[in-house]
Amino acid sequence: MTMLTRLKQDLTMAEAVRTPGGARVDLLAVADMVAPGAKVLDVGCGDGELLRLLAETRGVDGRGIELSREGVNQCVAKGLAVIQGDADTDLADYPDDAFDYVVLSQTLQATRQPRIVLEHMLRIGRHGIVSFPNFGHWRIRLQILLGGRMPRTDNLPYAWWDSPNIHFCTIKDFRQLCHVVGARMEKAVALDAWGRALRFNAPWWTWNLLGEQGVFLLSRRGMNGTQGAAPSRGAAR
Repeated sequence: MTMLTRLKQDLTMAEAVRTPGGARVDLLAVADMVAPGAKVLDVGCGDGELLRLLAETRGVDGRGIELSREGVNQCVAKGLAVIQGDADTDLADYPDDAFDYVVLSQTLQATRQPRIVLEHMLRIGRHGIVSFPNFGHWRIRLQILLGGRMPRTDNLPYAWWDSPNIHFCTIKDFRQLCHVVGARMEKAVALDAWGRALRFNAPWWTWNLLGEQGVFLLSRRGMNGTQGAAPSRGAAR
């Protein structure tokens, strides 16, 4: 079995599970959902690690938006097309179907208006990919139950007063939001604490309890005649 490691990370997660080659496992799951040669907008792109991975492995035409000046500078230094912007306000300026994919990797929970951001990404992109830390994971539940305090984990390392994450959610919560905004789940992956994909045919409550992160491929309901189709929960790796 491939050995996965946790290494200190930059602007989006304090620690991330990585392969021996140094690639973040959650970003590999995202990349596997992107068609080769697609036009991609990465919202909240951090230091550009996902954009560079997509360019190297999928040959995409990638663009990025990042709130922090530090992140933008790091992206530009890598030759990536990234501008400074805020997901909560600037996505409204993009035209419909401007991209094949819009990605929110570890970003949705840090937005002020997650529903509006999700609606904009599904308007701007023919597909949306969202990954987020699952607040329903058993370790988080146990910390609240036994400690009576806001939890801190590898994926949620901040003290409650110093966290960029302002809208925590569970996998169950996110599924409900998808229903509210009319998003179709084309594919879903839940990763455990070591970056391993849970069994694709496991019930949703198992994903909500054991999944440390969720990664979802979305589209607008009804696209390509897919109204009412069931999501595919295939493992990406």
